[in-house]
Amino acid sequence: MKRKNWSELKADSSWRMFKIMSEFVDGFEKMEKYGPCISIFGSARTKPDNKYYKMAVTTSELLAKEGYGIITGGGPGIMEAGNKGAKNSKGSSVGLHIELDFEQDWNEFIDADKLLIFKYFFARKVMFIRYAQAFVFMPGGFGTMDEVFETLTLIQTKKIDKVPLIFMGKEYWQGMFEWIEKTMLQEEHNINKEDLKLFEITDDPKQVVKIINTFYKKKELKPNYRL
Repeated sequence: MKRKNWSELKADSSWRMFKIMSEFVDGFEKMEKYGPCISIFGSARTKPDNKYYKMAVTTSELLAKEGYGIITGGGPGIMEAGNKGAKNSKGSSVGLHIELDFEQDWNEFIDADKLLIFKYFFARKVMFIRYAQAFVFMPGGFGTMDEVFETLTLIQTKKIDKVPLIFMGKEYWQGMFEWIEKTMLQEEHNINKEDLKLFEITDDPKQVVKIINTFYKKKELKPNYRL
């Protein structure tokens, strides 16, 4: 296979920068209009009869009734459940879809004017994080773990302000939390004890709403990131 020379690679990189910039510009312009939102993360593989799918629907319904829009990755599974709950409560239902060779199309519960399609994961993640006033993590795979630890890192390092970060599915997450506390904190001292206060854990959708509403009684609703 013939390899591109360095001048060709440089030209490709220059054009790619314009594509990346266009995703940020389009995302910023659209997301600014949607108002306060909650990002819900979780597996695309979760089926509608799964307890976590149902939990995500109920949680999104309650949050939408409180006036929050719901942001998901726009796909099936937990993402579909989040958008469905928002739609059921007539709330804003936002989908940040990513182009993947093997991924299904976006779900049917996204508002027609609130679907954004991304080529680049990093641009998409900026939209998830900048325009969410809280984060709800449902059970998921590698992609969800990526979003979990990037969000935790941004809050830990004060690149974004502390906002509610809530894990749902105690049974699913328990092993990870035990490892974080025992190995990461107590044995290896790779985090501080205060870092365990960056997030909360519950299986109660009503508690999710209470945590977020209580937090924003004392804090202004605004986009994240200190741009």
